[in-house]
Amino acid sequence: MKNAFLTLERWTSGFAMAVACLMLAVASTLGMFQILTRFVLEEPAEWTEVLIRFSLIWMVFLAIPMAFRQGAMVSVDVLRRWSPPAFGRVLDWLVCIATLALLAVIIWWGWDYARRGGVQTMAGLESLSMFWAYVAMPIGGVFAVIGVIGNLLDPKNTELENAQ
Repeated sequence: MKNAFLTLERWTSGFAMAVACLMLAVASTLGMFQILTRFVLEEPAEWTEVLIRFSLIWMVFLAIPMAFRQGAMVSVDVLRRWSPPAFGRVLDWLVCIATLALLAVIIWWGWDYARRGGVQTMAGLESLSMFWAYVAMPIGGVFAVIGVIGNLLDPKNTELENAQ
């Protein structure tokens, strides 16, 4: 069961990270296009700024699961280093429970916010509902839950190993 979950986690975190990287590439490309149209062609494209913001929102919420999986988000470094292994495991559970509680709030209220924002449109892209920007919160939260549980089952804590 543990191996099956970790396999699922590896696929979901990898997928989320690939989409996050794609969103970074989209934001960068659109930023360059915006500079070209505004300063070279002197005819700015209004829709690029909105799509850059949209892609950065998605990038952040889809990159968070990998950060959780690597143990790089919520961390209590000093306590972890100075504690015996048994207390370190208790600390892992406490951090996991607190993180899951926060993610539950993000998922619950993010979905509510996305539904409410569905009646709004994006300035510059009136045909696109704000729902698609706001729904990044609950979707990223669900991916992050899988990453948090994956880190609890198979801790990486790479930030502790790389810290100076």
